[in-house]
Amino acid sequence: MVETQKLSDAEVTARLATLPGWEVVAGKLQKTFTFASFVEAFGFMTRVALVAEAMGHHPEWSNVYNRVTIALTTHDVGGISPLDFTLAQKIDALAGKA
Repeated sequence: MVETQKLSDAEVTARLATLPGWEVVAGKLQKTFTFASFVEAFGFMTRVALVAEAMGHHPEWSNVYNRVTIALTTHDVGGISPLDFTLAQKIDALAGKA
């Protein structure tokens, strides 16, 4: 089980170095993914939804045509936790299979 303690700003900054393209926006981990089409973007969202549901940790996201923007935060701890980084890594792996 991944721990769900709020990470300090320094811990978040250190962990961001392992996640290319992710940044902190309004206190949340955020990244925008671009695909060749709406269908590919929607398929990606479906794969992420299945992983997120299995983890019991759900993203905030939006989709405009071929772009998907994902923001991650752990509401229970009021900020970014290791759980967000675990989901971000899984999301990146899914995006690589698009």
